[in-house]
Amino acid sequence: MTQARHRRIIIGDVHGHYRALMTLLEAIAPDTLDKVYFLGDLIDRGPDSADVISFVRQHRYTSLLGNHEQLMLDAYPNGRPFAPALQAWLYSGGRATIASYGDTGGLFQEHLAWLKTLPSYLDLGDIWLVHAGVHPLLPIESQSLQEFCWIRDEFHSSSKPYFADKLIITGHTITFTLPKVEPGELAQGCGWLDIDTGAYHPKSGWLTGLDITNREVYQVNVYTGANRKLPLDEVITRIEPTQVLAHRQALLNRS
Repeated sequence: MTQARHRRIIIGDVHGHYRALMTLLEAIAPDTLDKVYFLGDLIDRGPDSADVISFVRQHRYTSLLGNHEQLMLDAYPNGRPFAPALQAWLYSGGRATIASYGDTGGLFQEHLAWLKTLPSYLDLGDIWLVHAGVHPLLPIESQSLQEFCWIRDEFHSSSKPYFADKLIITGHTITFTLPKVEPGELAQGCGWLDIDTGAYHPKSGWLTGLDITNREVYQVNVYTGANRKLPLDEVITRIEPTQVLAHRQALLNRS
């Protein structure tokens, strides 16, 4: 089957795994006609966050703001550390990000300035990109970074699509934390598709790139080096809204 040109390629949460990202993009092989979008969480937990940001900037790829970028910005308002927010960021994977800059303080400041320019969502007509999701009961103009970067259960348990004519594509929530989803699988609910397959997580390690134009999924495993290309329909698990809250409650009861 001949592939469509002008592909739209969407990359899930990289979390500082630069080498895996390079392997993934080598497999996808985007050309100058293709559009590449990152869903945020370029940084934290993995070893090479500085390199990931530099790469995305140099290629002028579009990235959304993720909750980890927001944590970094909160930790350095006006370019200087703010102790309470800094501790929260360090706890959430920021130590690895700081280490990735070494002594290049100037680069760190450049990247902070760039992060401030990132959009919180992107409307591409038939698809709508956002890091975490949207609150199903609020209009877009009433929502904030709290929803766009952090929301989980309210979004995933919604019983009807937020948009009648757009598929929302997200990262943020590792797919295997949703009910009946296996590591490496994508999760689909009412009007949304989650492609964060947990690149940093030892239970998964899969970094995902989605060619939504041709409905193909590319994946590289951070830990094993395995890579694969699969039809989108073969790696989707459908999530029923009622399963989400029941699943979360079961996890809380076990904790």
